[in-house]
Amino acid sequence: MTQAPLSLSQRLGWGLLGVTLLLGLWTLLTATGFVPRQFLPSPLEVATRFTTLLTSPFAGATLPVHLASSFQRYAYGVILAAAVGIPLGLLMGWFRLLDDIVTPIFDALRFIAPIAWVPFAALWFGTGMGGPVMIIFAGAFPPCLINAYRGARFVEPRLIEAARMLGTGHIRMILEILLPAAVPSIIAGLRVSAGLGWQSLVGAELIVAAAGVGFMMVQAQGSVQTATVMSGMIAIGVVGMAIDVALRQGESWLRRRRGLES
Repeated sequence: MTQAPLSLSQRLGWGLLGVTLLLGLWTLLTATGFVPRQFLPSPLEVATRFTTLLTSPFAGATLPVHLASSFQRYAYGVILAAAVGIPLGLLMGWFRLLDDIVTPIFDALRFIAPIAWVPFAALWFGTGMGGPVMIIFAGAFPPCLINAYRGARFVEPRLIEAARMLGTGHIRMILEILLPAAVPSIIAGLRVSAGLGWQSLVGAELIVAAAGVGFMMVQAQGSVQTATVMSGMIAIGVVGMAIDVALRQGESWLRRRRGLES
């Protein structure tokens, strides 16, 4: 039996209920002393600390400044992944020889977790911008390439045949036939890449960064400031959710524009 979709107010209501239950359980654990406050501060303590971090520096900067540093690295890594992955995926989808050359190398590398590149990033770039960007690129690149490739491979054959009959060259074929047809798939890949890139960023900053939210959390962990660590986790979650919502809205707008959904 198919259930009727919930309205926006119903979804918000159920979501609020879930958050309330979580906060209630959290408060109960701290109030009863089941978990020591040193390791699990109350929601009020975390909220107070989060507010303080917005204006008071910790580990050399306020929370917004750390977030700005993190987001800069993130933007560089994701943009680089898209700039390399999307064109390469389209080219692989059109040129079979390039597909045969790149696919074995790509398949061997894409299953390596981004965090596994940390030792190389630390050796090559130290704690500067390059290390985290490299790790973010490693996380965001595969979905960009795969989705662009799939979008190019599953273009309507009649469009390609018609373009060939008109004598369309390779470059125009890719730019005017494959790319427009693959846009929905590319956008879906960018959404996946954005999420993986943000997760990769935090892992990179825990090890190879001298600024950013991950770096702030490491410094707080070293001095057993759990409320600060949890404030960083909340900031990471909120920013990640905002990125995903923005990309979902962009994907929905594009699909409506192309007549793929009402």
